[in-house]
Amino acid sequence: MKFKFTITAICCVFCFYQGFGQKQTVFFLKNSGEKVDKIEKADFFRAITGPDSGSTLYNVAEYYKDNKLKLISKTSNIDPLSFEGQCISYYPTGKKQEIANYHNGHKEGEYYKYYKNGKLYIHTIFEPKDQDNTVEVLMDCIDTAGKVVLKDGIGYYIGYDDDFKNVNEEGGIKAGLKNGQWKGTAKLGDDKLDFNEEYDAGKLITGKSVDAAGATYNYTQRNVQPQFKGGLGAFGQFLGSEIKYPGWARINRTQGKVLVAFVVGKDGSLGDFKIIQNPNDQMSEEAVRVLKMSPRWTPGLFYGKIARVSYTVPINFKLN
Repeated sequence: MKFKFTITAICCVFCFYQGFGQKQTVFFLKNSGEKVDKIEKADFFRAITGPDSGSTLYNVAEYYKDNKLKLISKTSNIDPLSFEGQCISYYPTGKKQEIANYHNGHKEGEYYKYYKNGKLYIHTIFEPKDQDNTVEVLMDCIDTAGKVVLKDGIGYYIGYDDDFKNVNEEGGIKAGLKNGQWKGTAKLGDDKLDFNEEYDAGKLITGKSVDAAGATYNYTQRNVQPQFKGGLGAFGQFLGSEIKYPGWARINRTQGKVLVAFVVGKDGSLGDFKIIQNPNDQMSEEAVRVLKMSPRWTPGLFYGKIARVSYTVPINFKLN
């Protein structure tokens, strides 16, 4: 009996669910996206109900632990979600946080983000670039003092952190795209970098960052994902040559997806393995066993500096 498995690189985690009846599926989640098995352990929960009459889209709603609405939208898939149409999220106070539109799971069209007091912060438009990518066109921005700094795609953009207390980045906008000089501060784990960049019609021309020790780094791409040497195809070949389908799972014809999170270190080594989802323990143990055998990867870059990067891959075990 032969088997095969597939792998797709992603940078997100999927949630655990329990079915309640035939029409509702409930997920318990931490803010990190980690699955948990009890509402007491969760930061919020997600309820998905079957499509309305004449529709193929599921209804999805998320709630804070006090049962206040956190998000409402529609999705073409239960796990993972793939939003379609309008998606509205709310702060714990009940005020709107974001209004976004989706197509095939990606933001497309009008997007609005609000301050915690309910007032508009930014308005952007996600325009299709190609089949898999969009371009974010920055249209309007109001700073924390209520001043309009960007109007109809012309002016200045200020990017705040989630609490609107610190400025992460700021710079000029022309025709809705980054233009001219930009500056800001970026954080990843223990790395904190101050940066200056030059843009032309939305394209990053040059970037220079400085870390806490005063070391400088030049870059033309803010984030570069770590990579198995030879690329994703080579990674799949490596797994295919090393993974052995667990005997008990083979006998019982158990199939499914193992989702493994790990960290690619600055030296390219893999560590800090964590199972996010698994059909059974034997499959997850086998997946981790082989990942530990992996040769060193090309490490990721964060604003030009080599950095520890979290990475997540799903491995699908499937019998022929």
